[in-house]
Amino acid sequence: MKTMNFMKFRHVATILSLTLLVISLAAIAMRGLNLGLDFTGGTLLEVQYETPVPIEGISAVLNNAGYRDVTVQNFGSETDVLVRMSESFRDDLGGEVLGLLQADSTGNQLTLLRSEFVGANVGEELRDQGGMALLLALAVVMIYVAARFQFKFSVGAVMSLFHDVIIIIGMFALFQWEFDLTVMAALLAVIGYSLNDTIVVDDRIRENFRILREGDSTYIINESLTQTFDRTLMTSATTALVVLALMLFGGDMIHNFSVAMMIGLVVGTYSSIYISANILLAMNISREDLMPPELEEIDDRP
Repeated sequence: MKTMNFMKFRHVATILSLTLLVISLAAIAMRGLNLGLDFTGGTLLEVQYETPVPIEGISAVLNNAGYRDVTVQNFGSETDVLVRMSESFRDDLGGEVLGLLQADSTGNQLTLLRSEFVGANVGEELRDQGGMALLLALAVVMIYVAARFQFKFSVGAVMSLFHDVIIIIGMFALFQWEFDLTVMAALLAVIGYSLNDTIVVDDRIRENFRILREGDSTYIINESLTQTFDRTLMTSATTALVVLALMLFGGDMIHNFSVAMMIGLVVGTYSSIYISANILLAMNISREDLMPPELEEIDDRP
């Protein structure tokens, strides 16, 4: 197999990554995240219709009635509707909403299945715990990779994951897509996916540094990336097909999750090829870093 010169474009990749990171950080700082009801607090209602109705009509009725930040989506089936709004919860709110919808749906029987309130304090706790989970995941990854491979590999792996997470969050801030708990779950899933891909590449790099006796660090990394490229491409492609199906047919409940996963697949595949390997070259990885330590001979003569 002809060795592909991936590292020929490492400087271009560095400029691209820095540009994306600057755009993402600027979007997060200037526009902020469009936090969903899970984080901001509000009211959640589940209504069951006897026959399916278009959710656009339900949303129009509630918006015209003056309710704030209304989102309507099907939940489980076409007759189950989930209504979320930032309206403060009160005991009669469920009955009030049900009456409005019943008046607009003549001949269609409605049932209020649940009426819940998500407080702002709960949302803030969820946000903080999700952020801590991300930081803890990165810390554990760094410790694991340093113990499994070598410290330089751990820096590359963590920077690669940091790169992926910041870009995903930045895209949600830039386009003001709703950021809820499903997106937080997608971030953790992307960390696991991207880490798995990075470890496969790192393992091949380590083995080739020990096996190949000719060639500098750039050649060995290019050879390793070439050997794992087919596997990386096939894994990303098959996963992307599943995520694309979720985006198109999964409904509104998991749409944001699917969008975050799709962005993560693209940047995760890119970072496993360029970010981690690029950092290894920047830190002057060499054979000496990966050779097992020599055992000292013990003189047991009397």
